[in-house]
Amino acid sequence: MEVLRPTLVNIGGRIYRKNTVREATYQAEEAEDDFYKESIQCLDEPCDDFMIEETEKGFRSSIDLPSQLFKYIIGKKGETKRNLESETRTSVSIPRQGMEGEIVITGQNRNGVISARTRIELLAETFRKKQPFTHFLSFALNQPEIQERFLQFKEEVLSKCSKDHGIESTIFQNPAKLHLTIGTLVLLNENEVTQAFRLLHSCKEEFLDKIAAGKPMEVEVSGIEYMNDDPAMVDVLYAKVQMKDRSERLQLIADRLMQRFVGSGLMLKDWDRVKLHATVMNTLFRRDPLAEDRTTISPGKPGQRERESFDARNVLKLFDKFYFGKINLDTVHLSQRFSADISGYYTSAGQAQIS
Repeated sequence: MEVLRPTLVNIGGRIYRKNTVREATYQAEEAEDDFYKESIQCLDEPCDDFMIEETEKGFRSSIDLPSQLFKYIIGKKGETKRNLESETRTSVSIPRQGMEGEIVITGQNRNGVISARTRIELLAETFRKKQPFTHFLSFALNQPEIQERFLQFKEEVLSKCSKDHGIESTIFQNPAKLHLTIGTLVLLNENEVTQAFRLLHSCKEEFLDKIAAGKPMEVEVSGIEYMNDDPAMVDVLYAKVQMKDRSERLQLIADRLMQRFVGSGLMLKDWDRVKLHATVMNTLFRRDPLAEDRTTISPGKPGQRERESFDARNVLKLFDKFYFGKINLDTVHLSQRFSADISGYYTSAGQAQIS
């Protein structure tokens, strides 16, 4: 790490410098204890954004985190918590196992309380990034016309390309779940789901309706593409999504939503701009029809399961300009992974209508 260009970490809209510290070595650790070797600390300038309460005995601050994160703050046999308390000269109170509640930090020195809080938030953020996503922002692309054309695409691909390596019926998307993904989220409890839902509606008030300007967002789903270097070894094949009038309204809405949710700490940033596309073939479906890959995931990221790629050269040659149909987009969904509603689309934890 360069001293003048340190790694920056975004937590709840605040930017911190990430300083590496000497790693501790443990014996006979469980696999998950590797997490603690990546502990980070932030002892830079205090942040006035924290709510620090002055009491008769010193200073106090509280953090509302999902209970799933508590064990990573405590550490193996309480070691992470003890080290944090010792190095910041604070006391950290964490709810008992199985209970929700706030983590409370107390200490005689204000900067010590701030440092402890910052380090806890960084630990929580590091752990959150290791988790599979639970929800995603999406536009549904599953109207009957598009589903019918998608099934035609599937039938023709299987008829003309079934002898190509890795191509079989199991790797095609469920037509009822065709969608455009804006970004993925890790929401670990109902409070965070509610927070995401409220943020989505604040986006509607701030910019969604203004960008749409009362005009229907008619898009065409047409053509296919892949996102790796070798068309003979493809894991995911996408349908292209673009505005029929070739305007940038949909792209602007997707990018602004991504930026707003990344800034809140609820969404992980994969690219600078949202790639407007819909998954039509995915090798994850080969083993698990319910699987839903992070559509913008980079190769080699932790948690990416092994998969058998397929040879897409003939598919790309024969169906390069395949037309799936057109649709008016007017609703952003906060979609729940591994779920389905009565229509077959993902269960919505909230939505915002664009007018």
